[in-house]
Amino acid sequence: MRGVGLTLGSIIAIVVVLAVVLIGFPTYNVYSKQMAGRAAYEEAVQNRRIRVLEAQAALDAAKLTAQAEIERAKGANEANRIMAEALGGPEAYLRWSYINMLQETAGKDGRQTIYIPTEAGMPILEAGRRPAQ
Repeated sequence: MRGVGLTLGSIIAIVVVLAVVLIGFPTYNVYSKQMAGRAAYEEAVQNRRIRVLEAQAALDAAKLTAQAEIERAKGANEANRIMAEALGGPEAYLRWSYINMLQETAGKDGRQTIYIPTEAGMPILEAGRRPAQ
């Protein structure tokens, strides 16, 4: 009788395990697919938030760069105005600026070819050039 009880208990245990597997496995598949779908959705939402934040950061950076450029231009304008007034007006400032540019662009030996426009607006090229001594 003991052998039959063990066999009957084993059969009942196997049937219970089989029932749990047959019922539980499809349920688990549905559950795991739902969880995978939720995870994909959350990932998409997070990626969208990241893109929005990156775009906002780029917009903020562009606005700040524009403001900095405006302030730089205001400073340059004020500096030019002060310099022009100190030199006696815009014509004197332009003359000083031209002379300063010539000094900055002069060659190593301090010599430079300068083209001066004539009446027709055309430069006289190489006129009266002297050989180097």
